[in-house]
Amino acid sequence: MFMRMVYDEKLAQAAYLIGCQKTGEAIVIDPERDVDRYIQLAQDNGLTIVATAETHIHADFVSGSRELAEQVGAKVFVSDEGDADWKYQWLDKKSTGGSYDHQLLHDGDTFSIGNIDFKVLHTPGHTPEHIAFLVTDRGGGATEPIGITTGDFVFVGDLGRPDLLETAAGHQGAMEPSAKRLYQSLETLKQLPEFIQVWPAHGAGSACGKALGAVPTSTIGYERRFNSAIQAATSEQHFVDFILSGQPEPPLYFANMKRVNKEGPKVLGGLPIPPRMNSSELLQIDASAIAIIDTRDWDQFRTGHVEGSLSIPLINTFNTYAGSFIREDEKIVLIIDAEHLEEAVRDLIRVGLDHIIGWVDPSDLAQIEDKLVQTKQYTVEQASSEIESDEDLQPLDVRRATEFEAGHLPGAINSAHTRIADNLDQLPRDKKLLVSCLSGCRSARTSSFLQRKGFDVINLKGGWNAWQESQPAHTK
Repeated sequence: MFMRMVYDEKLAQAAYLIGCQKTGEAIVIDPERDVDRYIQLAQDNGLTIVATAETHIHADFVSGSRELAEQVGAKVFVSDEGDADWKYQWLDKKSTGGSYDHQLLHDGDTFSIGNIDFKVLHTPGHTPEHIAFLVTDRGGGATEPIGITTGDFVFVGDLGRPDLLETAAGHQGAMEPSAKRLYQSLETLKQLPEFIQVWPAHGAGSACGKALGAVPTSTIGYERRFNSAIQAATSEQHFVDFILSGQPEPPLYFANMKRVNKEGPKVLGGLPIPPRMNSSELLQIDASAIAIIDTRDWDQFRTGHVEGSLSIPLINTFNTYAGSFIREDEKIVLIIDAEHLEEAVRDLIRVGLDHIIGWVDPSDLAQIEDKLVQTKQYTVEQASSEIESDEDLQPLDVRRATEFEAGHLPGAINSAHTRIADNLDQLPRDKKLLVSCLSGCRSARTSSFLQRKGFDVINLKGGWNAWQESQPAHTK
């Protein structure tokens, strides 16, 4: 058996290419949308992708199953568990007409790819339709599973959060019943041998849990012993209280991803290649209608940028910021060097931001330097003085609620940066907003977003860390 994890560091997402080396057939479980990576990996190892499978309707990225079905004719294996709200709606909408080759799965169902068997386990909680796949390598002579692709059910050190149906998708009153279903799904683990490897869909940094480990894989036995969420399952109520507490605010785009992956992602047919634009064309753009993403570092951005542009450097949080600040129907122009253009395009389409109409090299900004604007920034010393003397200054903390509750600037209000686009009506437009976070990174990104939306903003350099360091020891 051939197995490779294909990992996206930015979304902390893992897809699995599993192939039978005797027959040359392979399946991809939980693929992202830019499927050329999986196709190439399979070819490099003498395999042909004949199938694709999903553990659930994903919230944090656009699925690549439809793309694989279109590009290589892969058979689609997806869940038919859950109620009517959680059924895949694109399986009969092939671009050339008719239905994709597919199989709807229920608890206990089995299918094979070559000499590798897959058994379906219904594991609701994270979502109602969630399933996992037990993998047995019959070609290698095994009679018991080697591993289980757990999707967003079991992570290394954590379980998939059960609150997203409510906090991200807006299904009021869903989180506690979902947590109880997740508790019941833990019974499934008790029936599995401890030696089975756990192959989860996410790692550390994913917003699909609150305490995911940085080790990529684990075993059933290890997770039973040391997974904090599983350890909290001493009773149903204790588990529910534990699993729902302290969950981070989900990025705003999660609700869109649920809908897109249920109704059917747009078929790309390949990676978009946006044309290069010049600085004059850039100045003609209405940045209130078209999102301009400036990938330069913060100091370059704040001292001179195109009015209305967004500061989103191409770092590990690029997708999350873009998905939180930009609507799925907005056109996008990138300020980025040619070397990193493809990376940025892949990142954007993975969160459903497809309308990339052009890009500008950062060096071209020198030609319009006199047309650029700035973003104000205070040191903690300046901020401390202004908070005391300026009644028109309103501190705004864009960290998670749990971080805010642990300590914040005097008089600050709180709105997590991942949800702030949905909370603009709660922010005062008649005041200057002093935007802060832990270190100044989230606040910098959010300052550019708020500036685009017409707010008078000032970024706090160094954030809460710098503020605490500047305070006398007895006031910390």
